[in-house]
Amino acid sequence: MNVLKHMEAAFLFSLSVAGVASVAIDAIPPAQASVPAQVQVAVQPNIPVVHVSAKRMTEAEKRASLQAERAGSRT
Repeated sequence: MNVLKHMEAAFLFSLSVAGVASVAIDAIPPAQASVPAQVQVAVQPNIPVVHVSAKRMTEAEKRASLQAERAGSRT
């Protein structure tokens, strides 16, 4: 109940923490990483593909499936 009373203070506190963190992170210098001359990239020659060969359900089949599912969840 106290949280609801002090929601504005909690919001201002979190906003100030986010602002200070943003300034602190911006003050960190970027990394000076260098890439070696011989970098090998992992290439996957055969990307796995999934083929679905099922037919779509008709409206009557959808209704029957939903009724069966609802009847099973009530027990």
